[in-house]
Amino acid sequence: MKSKKIAGKIVYHLLVGIGAFIMVYPLLWMVMSSFKETNAIFTTAGQLIPKQFTLENYQNGWRGFGKVSFGTFFKNSFFIAALATFGTILSSAFVAYSFSRCRFWGKKLLFAAMLVSMMLPAQVLMIPQYLWYQKLGWVGTYLPLIVPYCFAIQGFFVYLIMNFINGIPTELDEAAKIDGCSYYSIFFRIIFPLVVPALITAVIFSFMWRWEDFLSPLLYVNKSERYPISLALKLFCDPASTSDYGAMFSMSVLSILPLIIIFILLQKYLVDGIVSSGIKG
Repeated sequence: MKSKKIAGKIVYHLLVGIGAFIMVYPLLWMVMSSFKETNAIFTTAGQLIPKQFTLENYQNGWRGFGKVSFGTFFKNSFFIAALATFGTILSSAFVAYSFSRCRFWGKKLLFAAMLVSMMLPAQVLMIPQYLWYQKLGWVGTYLPLIVPYCFAIQGFFVYLIMNFINGIPTELDEAAKIDGCSYYSIFFRIIFPLVVPALITAVIFSFMWRWEDFLSPLLYVNKSERYPISLALKLFCDPASTSDYGAMFSMSVLSILPLIIIFILLQKYLVDGIVSSGIKG
C-alpha cells in the first residue's frame, strides 16, 4: 500500500510539473528570446537557451523612439495605474460599506443594478463613453483612463470588500455608536483598518488591470510621448518595415517585473483577502 501511495505521489507531481512547465514555457521563451540577437529569435525558436547572450535588445528597447525613452512610458503607466487604482479602491470601499452597514431606500435595487453591471460587456459601453468623453474634451488626455475609476462603481471590488465587511461583527459598530462615532468615524477608525487584506487584494487586481490595459489608451491617447507601456510595445512591430522583436521582448520582460514584484510582496494579503471574503475558486 505504501509503495502504491508513493508511486501515486510521484505520478501526481510529475504530471503537475509537466503542466506547470507547459504553462510557463511561453514566458520562459520570451525571457530567453530577449537575450538573443533579433535575427536569431525565430530562426532558433525551438532552442530555449540562446547560444550567445546579448544585452543589445535591452539597450535598444530602453532607448525608445525618437527622443522619448522607454522610461517615459513606464512613468506614464505608473501614473495612470496608481491614480486609477487609488480612486477605485477608495470609492469601492465606501460603496461596500454602505451596502453592508447602512440602511436606505432602494438598497436592494441598487445592489442588483451593481451585479448586473458586472455582467455587462465593456464593448457595449465603448462607443457611448467615447462620444461622451469627446464632448467633454477629454479625448487626448488621461482623464478617461483615471476619472471613471474614481467615481464609477467597480462591482467586483465592491462585492469582494462587502463580503469581507460582512464578516466583521456588528457589535463593534454598536459599541462605536455608543461612544458617539458617526458612520464616517466607524468606517475610518474600525472598518477600514480591518479590511486591509481585502483592500490590498483589490489593489493588486486593479493595478494589474490598469497596467496591462491596451484598448482604453488606444482609444483616448493620441500622442506617442503620452503612451503607456501597453501601447509603446506595439511601436516595435511595424508591418510596413522591419520589426525589432528583440527590443519588444526585452521591454515586455521589464514591463511584467512590477507586477511580479507586487504579487510577491503582497501575496500573503492576497490569499487572506480572497479566503476571508469568501471568493474562492
